[in-house]
Amino acid sequence: MEKFIIEGGRRIQGEIEPRGSKNEALAILSATAMLPEKTTISNIPLINDVLLMIELLKAVGVSVERLDKRTFTFQADGIKEVNLCSEAFRKIRGSLMLLGPLLGRIGKLKFPLPGGDKIGRRRIDTHVYALEKLGAQFEWDKENLVSAPDGLSGADILLDEASVTATENAIMAAVQAVGTTTIYHAACEPHVQQLCHFLNQLGARIEGIGSNLLTIHGGNRLSGGHYRITSDYLEVGGFVGLAALTRGELLIRQAAVPHLFQIRRVFSRLGIRTEIRGDDLFVPSDQSLEITGDLGGNILKIEDSPWPGFPADMTSVALVVATQCRGEVLIHEKLFESRLFFTDRLIEMGAKIVLCDPHRALIIGPSQLHGSRLSSPDIRAGMALLVAAMAAKGQSEIQNIVQIDRGYEKIDQRLKKLGACIERINSKPSG
Repeated sequence: MEKFIIEGGRRIQGEIEPRGSKNEALAILSATAMLPEKTTISNIPLINDVLLMIELLKAVGVSVERLDKRTFTFQADGIKEVNLCSEAFRKIRGSLMLLGPLLGRIGKLKFPLPGGDKIGRRRIDTHVYALEKLGAQFEWDKENLVSAPDGLSGADILLDEASVTATENAIMAAVQAVGTTTIYHAACEPHVQQLCHFLNQLGARIEGIGSNLLTIHGGNRLSGGHYRITSDYLEVGGFVGLAALTRGELLIRQAAVPHLFQIRRVFSRLGIRTEIRGDDLFVPSDQSLEITGDLGGNILKIEDSPWPGFPADMTSVALVVATQCRGEVLIHEKLFESRLFFTDRLIEMGAKIVLCDPHRALIIGPSQLHGSRLSSPDIRAGMALLVAAMAAKGQSEIQNIVQIDRGYEKIDQRLKKLGACIERINSKPSG
């Protein structure tokens, strides 16, 4: 097991470029499982979840070739029979997105329930419903079986939740179906949009991109092609928080600016200024960190919501940032009932937080954070705790950093170049 040792209070400054989007990479790589022609994908983030997905693709028969550090080719011309009941499949929830591509490609496969973060209950019902509408049949046993004995056919699908991965699964299955599919209440996050653009580039016909109503004309032949993963706007949000809380000056290159509107808006309410400079985002060192409350003298409320709302994956970082801002903030995490449970670590560090219920936390700032021994419960809370440790006085230790590594590539090495005092060391298991 590895852990981070962080000496807080060090200002970070300089330039940094975010890696490719984790969520987009998982969707695009999943789509390669239905492409018989060679496809080149560049700017792939070398993080654990993505590397696991590449190994899964190899395991199901996709030919994978590495051209350079972040560029791979994929060709799914040899897939016949697939059993996804492996430990690797269980490790990442993103592996569930192989169901749509493979079902359309080979018509039958076995799969277990996947894993991922422990931030609350993650339903797969929406995936199942969408695929059943397209003609899939599920048999639930120790090794679950999904098949489409009569093939996939276009259908009208009303999702009961705007699930990102269920929308992506439905899109990839519908592209291979005969006829037209309409998806109502579709997720429209940037990585869903990019998946649609990628498939259209290869010959698919998807309309309504960027909205919650998608029309997919299935059955078109898909060719190979070239695609570059866009920058991870969630990583950009983390860098903004790091710079602001350490009073650093940071230029974030290729910052996925079109996807930052709501993130920048929320940070501005917390007293953090950012400047758009072409494709880059600049974070100045002189920040007020003064919270702007809601009208009528009411407490500022930050709540996550489907795109184009504030991303759920940014609530953990926003909460930590709020502990260092003057004023009060109510964080409302609507999606996951366990995501805010990491606040007990922040309280131990000195933060003034009242956990109202599993979905809401009241933060009263600013408070002096002190170094502490921490453990990362999930990807986003791990990054949030890293931000807290960088802003704290004294030394902090973060264990279970495999969670952070799942979403942030070599974050310690990259932050060191900006002036952070952070070390990755092996920790011996207790006992």
